[in-house]
Amino acid sequence: MVDKLSQRLVPDELWALAEPLIPKFTARPQGGGTAPVDDRAVFTAIVFVLTSGCAWRDLPPSFGVTVPTAHRRFTDWTTAGLWRRLHRAVLDELGSQGLIDWSRAVLDAASVRAKRGAN
Repeated sequence: MVDKLSQRLVPDELWALAEPLIPKFTARPQGGGTAPVDDRAVFTAIVFVLTSGCAWRDLPPSFGVTVPTAHRRFTDWTTAGLWRRLHRAVLDELGSQGLIDWSRAVLDAASVRAKRGAN
């Protein structure tokens, strides 16, 4: 499913970066279950939940992904480090295109005061 909302949430350029990083689906050892849901549909549904702030249970059915599937894949992909690797891939891509000026993207920790009594 790639409609206008899905295309806006996950443009082809983002999907091209994300797709190779997504862990491959493995069938459950006990068998059963249904065929795996399209990774792009699941990814788009997860992006919708994360960017809209809606609760998982309010995920619209128009994404073609059930709430348990979206949440389970989010958990699995988080455990697998997908979001960290995707963040790095996006930064690398933007940097290679000259869209990030790394000389200006510096955080000086010395300029941030520690809270009194914080451990």
